[in-house]
Formats: sequence, C-alpha cells, structure tokens
Amino acid sequence: MTTILLLTISNIFMTFAWYGHLKYRNEPLLKVIAISWGIAFFEYCFQVPANRIGSYEFSVAQLKVIQEIITLSVFSGFSVWYLKQPLRWNYIAGFALMVLAVGVVFKKW
Repeated sequence: MTTILLLTISNIFMTFAWYGHLKYRNEPLLKVIAISWGIAFFEYCFQVPANRIGSYEFSVAQLKVIQEIITLSVFSGFSVWYLKQPLRWNYIAGFALMVLAVGVVFKKW
C-alpha cells in the first residue's frame, strides 16, 4: 500500500509538471520549463522510494503497470478538474483495457 500511495503522490506532481503549464500558454516557454523541472524534483522524491520499496513486493513489470494505471487515473481527474477537458467514452474504454492488462500481468501463469 505504501508503494501505491507514493506512486499516486508522485503522479500528481508529474502530471502538474507535464501538463499544468497548458493552462498558462501565454507564459514564456523557459519559465514554464523551469517551473516544471522544479515540480518534477518533488515527483522524483516520491517515485524513487515508491519503486525501491515496491521492488521487494512486485516485479519491475508489475510496478510499471501499477504506475501506468495510477498515471491514467490521476491524469483523467486532472484533465477534467484542472484543464476542463471532457472525459470521453473512448478514453474510458482505453482505460478499461489497461485495467485488463493489469490482470494479465499479475496473473500467475
């Protein structure tokens, strides 16, 4: 659970670093790059321990799939809440396929 919590916090920071500047398109590019790098520092402060802790419980492939599901969840909320972008049916369908991928990766074959 610690890994999932840390990855979620990490993804919140990274989503703001990668996409938050889109709300401020009139700001100079170098300024938003610098701010994004500053935000990304905090993302790494959560992401690195999350993967280190998680590596004792999960394989690297499982960690990556967990991270991608968290990323899609965080991004979906961010997109709707912060950027005011609609969540369309095909986005939800794609997300459901990613959840299916989790089942495939975590199944003991």
